Amino acid sequence: MQRLRTFLDHHCDDQALVAVIDGLMVACKDIAYRLHMGSLAGVLGSAEQENVQGECQKKLDVISNDLIKFCLKGMPEVKGMASEEEADPVACNPDGELLVLFDPLDGSSNIDVNVTVGTIFSILKASANDDATHEATYLQSGKQQVAAGYVLYGPSTLLVLTTGNGTHTFTLDPRVGEFFLQRENVRIPATTKEFAINMSNQRFWLPQMQNYVADLLAGEEGPLGKRYNMRWIASMVAEIHRILTRGGIFMYPYDNREPQKPGKLRLMYEGNPMSMLVEQAGGKASTAFEDITAVEPTSIHQRVSVVMGSADEVETVVRYHA
Repeated sequence: MQRLRTFLDHHCDDQALVAVIDGLMVACKDIAYRLHMGSLAGVLGSAEQENVQGECQKKLDVISNDLIKFCLKGMPEVKGMASEEEADPVACNPDGELLVLFDPLDGSSNIDVNVTVGTIFSILKASANDDATHEATYLQSGKQQVAAGYVLYGPSTLLVLTTGNGTHTFTLDPRVGEFFLQRENVRIPATTKEFAINMSNQRFWLPQMQNYVADLLAGEEGPLGKRYNMRWIASMVAEIHRILTRGGIFMYPYDNREPQKPGKLRLMYEGNPMSMLVEQAGGKASTAFEDITAVEPTSIHQRVSVVMGSADEVETVVRYHA
C-alpha cells in the first residue's frame, strides 16, 4: 500500500504544495481522534457562540478551527489562510507561496447524533507582493485552485484529494497514523438514479428547480423516464462522497427565503473545492446557470447555488434553467 506522502512525491512536482497537504493532515488526524472519542473527549455539544455566518457553533467547530490554524501557521509554505468560521483572513508567513481556505468541520450539526462530518480545504497560489491580511488576495476563481480535498470522519477516516491530476482516495490507518492510497483516479458515472436535496425547502425554490424535482418524482411515467431514489444526510462531505463512490446528484439551489443571497453554501470553502474534486472525477458542478469554478468571487464568505455530481444529470438541471 502506498502512503500519502509517497504518492504526492511521485505525482506532484510542487514540493511546497506537498508539504502543506501533508502538514494539514496532522491537524485532521487530531480532529479524527477527538471525534472518535466523542463525549469521552468532552467535544460534543454547543459552544454557545456564533460564527461569522451567524450560525451556532459546536464545541468541535471551534476546536477543529483552532487545530487547523495552529498547524498552518507553523508552515513556512503558507502565506495566509481563511476559515469559514472567522470574519477575516489570517496572515501566516510573509515568504509563503500558498493560501489555504477551509471549512474546519462541515456538517457539524450532525456531531451529536454521530453522523458523518468532514473537513474541506482549497489551496491557491499567492504572489510575492500579496498581503495575506487582505480579503482581495484570496478572491480567485475555482479554476485557479492548485489543490482541493476533504477529510471524511465516519466509520473510517478518509482523505479525498486532487492536485489537478485526477481525484484520489486515501484511508487513515489508525494503527500507524498514516493515510494509504485506496482508490486512484476515481470516476463518477455519467448517469444516475439518485438525487440529494432538502425537500423541506421546495416551496422556496425557483420554478425551474421545482419543475425538475417534480419530474424526478414522477419516475418512469414522467418526462425523465427513470425511477429515482432520494438521499439526504445534511452533510455536504457525506453527500459528495456517496456521489464519488457510486454516482448521483447533490443540489442546494437558490431559494427566496433570503433573496439577496445567491445560495446557502459558501463558494470559497465548499463550492469551489468540491467542484474541483467532482470535475477531476469526470462529473460536473454548476450553479444551474454557470460552472461554479467560473464564478468570480467578490467576498471570501460569498454564497453560491450548488448542483453537482453525475455529468448527464447536471446537464439536465442546467437545461431546465436555460
